[in-house]
Amino acid sequence: MIRLLAFLIVVFALGLGFAWLADRPGDMVVTFNGYQYQVSLMVAAVAVVAVVAAVMILWWLLKSLWNSPYTISRYFRVRRRDRGYQALSTGMIAAGAGDGALARKKTKEAAKLIRSDQEPLIHLLEAQASLLEGDHEGARQKFESMLDDPEMRLLGLRGLYLEAERLGDRNAARHYAGRAAVMAPQLAWAAESTLEELTARGDWDGALKLVDAQKSTRQIERDAANRRRAVLLTAKAQALADSDPAAARTAAIEANKLRPDFAPAAVAAAAALFKQNDVRKGSKILEAAWKAEPHPEVAELYTHARPGDAVLDRLNRAKKLQEMKKNHAESSMTVARAALDAQDFSTARREAEAAIRMDRREGAYLLLADIEEAETGDQGKVRQLLSRAVRAPRDPAWVADGVVSERWAPVSPITGRLDAFEWRAPMERLGQLIDSHDEMPAGAAPVIEALAKPTSEKKPIEVIDDAGPDMSSSKDAEGHEDHVRPITAAAFAAVPADAEGVEPAEELARLPDDPGVDPDEEAEKSPRRFRLF
Repeated sequence: MIRLLAFLIVVFALGLGFAWLADRPGDMVVTFNGYQYQVSLMVAAVAVVAVVAAVMILWWLLKSLWNSPYTISRYFRVRRRDRGYQALSTGMIAAGAGDGALARKKTKEAAKLIRSDQEPLIHLLEAQASLLEGDHEGARQKFESMLDDPEMRLLGLRGLYLEAERLGDRNAARHYAGRAAVMAPQLAWAAESTLEELTARGDWDGALKLVDAQKSTRQIERDAANRRRAVLLTAKAQALADSDPAAARTAAIEANKLRPDFAPAAVAAAAALFKQNDVRKGSKILEAAWKAEPHPEVAELYTHARPGDAVLDRLNRAKKLQEMKKNHAESSMTVARAALDAQDFSTARREAEAAIRMDRREGAYLLLADIEEAETGDQGKVRQLLSRAVRAPRDPAWVADGVVSERWAPVSPITGRLDAFEWRAPMERLGQLIDSHDEMPAGAAPVIEALAKPTSEKKPIEVIDDAGPDMSSSKDAEGHEDHVRPITAAAFAAVPADAEGVEPAEELARLPDDPGVDPDEEAEKSPRRFRLF
């Protein structure tokens, strides 16, 4: 647009110039070699312009003839380069589609048309073709050759990193990722792998610096960065708890400020404060974490904040937690444990049963079994509660990559991933869960209705006795089908000679862990029902 405007301005200026000369007549006289030439001023101006244009055209023709060899060679070179880039593009598409044969073919074609030192992507296409053909050694050598080229160095490190991951050599993979992270901290894959290496070595300060670099380059969101910092600071506090309590306290408090709802950070901060006899501040941290989400570790540390407290004092502190989070299974479990320690069995039983009603799980039944054993010592009921605990869902625990841990850890022991542990119920247990019949009173076992007898069997049962057949006996047998009359010697004599013998039924052996039957239930048994246990 600007060039068009400039052209129009020049044309307009020339028009104005010629119009100005046309309005002002005059003559121009030129004397040369004894001759005098006289023309009008307008004709002279046109002649000068024509001469200049002719000189410019002649100069362009001479220049074109002089540069024609270079122009022709450049035309063929550009055409060759275009064909090479077309082959390179087709090869990259084939490599992405998994067509190794076409990728190799286009690699050779592109290498003939384009020099590899001018286009580094040829090296990448060749490495990808080798990977598709299964030549991992050749691909690795090609990636190593890329390290000498500053433009291809990061690409080579990425390829070597992926090959090391494929071979399972985590040390080599982390080495390549570390070199890439030094050159380009914004690379997410390099930063993540380097972070795993630093956390595996326990270099929490280095990991914190890397997380700060990720945050500054906006690789991760602010909330994710704060979560990672909280995890790393908690791990640092745990590592320094014995060697440097002051540094551990500083790190734990900072972690708790970043994520007040993160239970491990709250526990670490409160434990560090309790060691320095700052019970009030540590208790406030635990109370805030409990209000966010009740956790048994928080409750355990809160109730035992002062080691010299009596059991009744610990029970009162547990009740205080319950007031902060009412109608929660963990609150009831906390009070039940404290009440059991204080020998307040009625409170312990009431809270344990309330926890079962809110959340049926293994720990609640085990706690109720402990209460039953401590209060009554009834082993039958204890075994029944233990049987229910085995079939109940497991209590929440720290789970990461299939590993269940009683304590929180900053990294996964399987993959080394940071912040892998989650507080949830493990799903590894298979089996029958507690269902509705467990709400029956203790000692009552589920019963199954006996199958109805076929019509062909609903006939009076004739029983042979000393006096021979008796119709009254038949009527009596009809009224009591399950009743068997004793058989006498005369009855044995009346048995046919060709009758088949019947082996006596073996008595079922009682399982060692059979909880047995409550004696009070013997009178409630129906003659037409049978029990599972």
